[in-house]
Amino acid sequence: MGQVGRIHPKTRETPVPRADQRHDAALPPPIIGMVFNSTHGKTMTSLLTNTAAMVALQTLSQINHSLNETNNRVSTGLRISQASDSAAYWAIATTTQSDNGALSAVKDALSIGKSTLDVAYNGLDATRDSLQKLKELLLAARQPGVDRVNIQAEIDGLITDMENKASASVINGQNFLSVDTDAPDFSATKSIVASFERSSTGIAVSTIDLDIWSVMLIDPGSSDNGLLDKGRPNITAVHTHGGAFRHGILALRTYEAFSTTEIMRPIADLTDSVTDLADLEAIIGDVDAVLSEVIAAQNQVGVNLARAESQHGFISALMDANERAIGALVDANMEEESTRLRALQTQQQLSVESLSVANASAQNILALFR
Repeated sequence: MGQVGRIHPKTRETPVPRADQRHDAALPPPIIGMVFNSTHGKTMTSLLTNTAAMVALQTLSQINHSLNETNNRVSTGLRISQASDSAAYWAIATTTQSDNGALSAVKDALSIGKSTLDVAYNGLDATRDSLQKLKELLLAARQPGVDRVNIQAEIDGLITDMENKASASVINGQNFLSVDTDAPDFSATKSIVASFERSSTGIAVSTIDLDIWSVMLIDPGSSDNGLLDKGRPNITAVHTHGGAFRHGILALRTYEAFSTTEIMRPIADLTDSVTDLADLEAIIGDVDAVLSEVIAAQNQVGVNLARAESQHGFISALMDANERAIGALVDANMEEESTRLRALQTQQQLSVESLSVANASAQNILALFR
């Protein structure tokens, strides 16, 4: 028997060292993995680096990131929900969304403006009808021998009715037919916000303007500038008992004289004389002129009303177009995202399995030392 640690001359076998003679007895447990040895051009198993686990872990991390993005798109319905997703598209979409908010306010203003113009148009239409009846009554009064007292009573009713309708044509505190031109806040032009426009030079607001001088019927102040109460060349102005003056069509109504208690009836007091009949014909001419002015005012309001209605429809279509543009920029394609979500979930499961296999390689190496 040879001594321990010496090589037998015949067998040339190396004796196994004792446990206390091993140099690796105090080394920590190794980290085992497969590493490509560039020196020898082949893959070897490393005790310190698990390359397969690193690759699997990196792949799993990328898949989890993509899965989180896809889940966010599916839950929000947005492909771009913040500036970090795409700064350019997010800025365009956000600006367009802001413009849509402004257009919504314009749309509401147009709705109110349309209602105001519609009320004014109906008031002018009723006034036109009353003036037509007034002209017919004056023509009837031109006939010699007619009962002008009854005609005067009908005229008084028509004039009062026109005055009341002008004062009642109010909506949202706006009245275009009865306007006090002596008021401090009087404006000769009433504007309706019609559009909001953005250009390279900035923003602009367009309006639909209405000239009040040409459409108002009554001026409750002292100026009497309305179509019904302003002076006419052939209708004599009257001074009533209360101290007020009446001009134009309003002067044809029965009144109590200023200096006396006498009741004055401008039409009923006329006779069949040549002079009175000539005066009556001149009054008919003035009434016809007022009727023409009311028709022109109604036409002006009608044109603006048509513009407001057309602009309202255009703003609605423009807002819809903006919404479609925003959707094309930032909305997620739910069909694509759902398919991508399924694929990423499958990739995640496979990556987890791959990482598990890579981590289990150490167990396989331990079998070599058993």
